[in-house]
Amino acid sequence: MRSRRNVAPAIDLFPNLKPPHRTLGFHRTLVLIITFLAYASFHASRKPPSIVKSVLGPTIPVNSSNISLSSPSNGTGWAPFNGPDGLQLLGKLDLAFLSAYSIGMYFAGHVGDRMDLRLFLVFGMMGSGIFTILFGLGYWLNLHVLLFFITVQIVCGLFQSIGWPCVVAIVGNWCGKEKRGLIMGVWNSNTSIGNIIGSIVASGILEIGWGWSFVVPGALAIFVAILVFLFLVVSPEDIGFETFVRVSETELKAEAIPVEKSENADSEETVLLGVEHHSDSMPAIGFLEAWRLPGVALFAGCLFFSKLVAYTFLYWLPFYIRHTAVAGVHLSHKTAGILSTIFDVGGVCGGILAGLISDLIDARAVTSIAFLLLSIPALVLYRAFGSISTVTNTCLMFLSGLLVNGPYSLITTAVAADLGTQSMLAGNSRALATVTAIIDGTGSIGAALGPLMAGYLSSRGWNAVFFMLILSTFFAALFLVSLALSEIKVNLEQGQWFSSSHTSTIVV
Repeated sequence: MRSRRNVAPAIDLFPNLKPPHRTLGFHRTLVLIITFLAYASFHASRKPPSIVKSVLGPTIPVNSSNISLSSPSNGTGWAPFNGPDGLQLLGKLDLAFLSAYSIGMYFAGHVGDRMDLRLFLVFGMMGSGIFTILFGLGYWLNLHVLLFFITVQIVCGLFQSIGWPCVVAIVGNWCGKEKRGLIMGVWNSNTSIGNIIGSIVASGILEIGWGWSFVVPGALAIFVAILVFLFLVVSPEDIGFETFVRVSETELKAEAIPVEKSENADSEETVLLGVEHHSDSMPAIGFLEAWRLPGVALFAGCLFFSKLVAYTFLYWLPFYIRHTAVAGVHLSHKTAGILSTIFDVGGVCGGILAGLISDLIDARAVTSIAFLLLSIPALVLYRAFGSISTVTNTCLMFLSGLLVNGPYSLITTAVAADLGTQSMLAGNSRALATVTAIIDGTGSIGAALGPLMAGYLSSRGWNAVFFMLILSTFFAALFLVSLALSEIKVNLEQGQWFSSSHTSTIVV
């Protein structure tokens, strides 16, 4: 039986933050904001490697009349990454980080279901911030040892793997299945917002030394970790909200549990959208047992390929923009880094749109497949016509980001939460971090392979890279075909697509 967690220090320090002074809705909103900032800071500290690639790597000849080099390092690169095999070495850096991230994810979810998620999250954020800063210190220490950079990336990846299972499990404690797709679609924009912040900060200070592009985002992660330690409440029960909806044995037999809207405003504050929190003392679900839950393996396989595509863009898009002429002009390092944020702006919209659509049609797999299939022509168009003009490049990049990140966002949030709280678990709330870690950990293996393969394939031309992305997108869609057909069949049989309201659970 797990011991009761310590309440966040700020809650004890300021009694007015406790019920009945503050409602359940207030604390739910506060949790969403804090976890949003937490994971945004993770992604902001994850973005610098993609921004500094064009500075660290070998010089690729461009039309010197169309580009001004801001510093000597921009022309010479940074050993050992400035040699003929520089792109492959940079790809190995990505592989080191993401391999450690994917492996650590499985263990992080297992541990997260067995300890205080607030303290575990703070531990991950502090470690991530420190090792991000340590990477940047290589600039001032004039380090050129490949083993140093790879080691730092491996340890940083392990710390970063703690973040996602923790924040999804905490949000899952506070937000139930009703409108989960939309709520988590908006909340999951933290990844794209973090990427945007990281890109702007790292690009904006790149000219004064690439080390600063790591130090500032790392310091930001440490600062947000302090806020998390002070204010984050893991579960409603920890602060005194003890009355929740109990699921009857009859309801547990159903695949979907609709939540009726309360007519009483006071009771609505204690329903918590139908989430069951009475099972904190139940044993945490086993790793292999979680794999056997319906839908987990299929969505994990889909995310393997979907995240491969998303992370290839995350780590290589600024480099691609920098070395691909737009309207005949090669952009500067700073401009390329800032322009790449358009992909993440599209990702914000895609995550929200996918969540909203999946709630409306009550079909997560159908929504994901639609986005994946539409992203294939979007990628073709971006590669073929993105160089025509800045406007064309921006519009097609936005569209690609929307369609690529839509299913990625949906699967890592609402789908993971659905699968981790499905009815066959009999209310066991201690499966959510494990299921989330399995899905995102498997996806992270693909995320590790994508940037590495891009590093090798880019030497043969960018058409080879885009072919890999398109093929991966197709395979991602294939994993969801059976689930999508099941969702279509169930919704048609129950007539849900022709009714005015839907439940927001996944059919598996």
